[in-house]
Amino acid sequence: MPVTFTFGEMLSARSVIGTTLAELGEEHENLWVITPDIGAALVEFRDRFPDRFLDVGLAEQVSVGIAAGLAYDGNIPVVSGMLPFLSMRALEQVRTDVCYPNLPVKIIGTHGGLVGNGGSTHYAVEDLALMCALTNMTVTSIGDPLMVGEILRQSMTMDGPIYIRLAVGKKDMVLYEPGEHEVRIGKGIVARDGADATIFTHGTTVAQALQAADALAEEGRSVRVVDMFTLKPIDEELIVRCAEETGGRFVVLEDHLAYGGLASRIADVVADRGLGLAAFERLGIPQVYAGFGEDEQLRDKHGYGLAATVDALRRVLGAS
Repeated sequence: MPVTFTFGEMLSARSVIGTTLAELGEEHENLWVITPDIGAALVEFRDRFPDRFLDVGLAEQVSVGIAAGLAYDGNIPVVSGMLPFLSMRALEQVRTDVCYPNLPVKIIGTHGGLVGNGGSTHYAVEDLALMCALTNMTVTSIGDPLMVGEILRQSMTMDGPIYIRLAVGKKDMVLYEPGEHEVRIGKGIVARDGADATIFTHGTTVAQALQAADALAEEGRSVRVVDMFTLKPIDEELIVRCAEETGGRFVVLEDHLAYGGLASRIADVVADRGLGLAAFERLGIPQVYAGFGEDEQLRDKHGYGLAATVDALRRVLGAS
């Protein structure tokens, strides 16, 4: 019998990646997996398809360059590694070798945000701003480990590149019951409905946003939580609908620099569409190098932990 998971249980997103890629390797004979020495979860694919698996060692630029070459030859390459290095060390290769010719390279990795206690060199906190700036790149940030497999499956038929951001990926909370929501690249998920305000979020902070909404419910306030797991292309119609249906009160919460990520993407839509909001607050990492610590400690330290999220919601709910 297949193992099923329900809301609140913990699951490794890395294991989902490994299992899904192995399954997709059976369906797509031109699927390749390349890793810069971060392949522990890819053993199942490696063992089944050794001729389509490459570990290039600690050389992210090389992994992206090889993926581009394979894509030119009609293959579907997946590059799996650590995002601080795939997004920055290999940025020129991603831009010029992959995005410029609009190749179907999938870049998926871990350590998005202040996770892993690795210090500022090992945090991907600028990555979404960088990837959203690249022409032809689709950008996602996944919080629910079960969603990872679905996003990978959908990406197989995409013409251009996609960036899939995860946290550490070893122990992630299942956020949704299987089949509870339609998961479609380019469309947000209303994780919890509400009428008084909307909190937009993605990745690891979706669970925190749901906790904050629970806290406000105890005070008699109704907060909508939107998992905007696709940052580019962003779900503009959902943003407009939330402005109309939740009093024009927005909070954006993300484990990324407060400027350049989801909040900036939503602010662009608000400005471009001429939406008249009553209140808008962004919660994220300020312009500092965050230092060492566990992720929850660092969120509290830098002003976007659970308590700060609840306070921000109270402030926007008080706006007229």
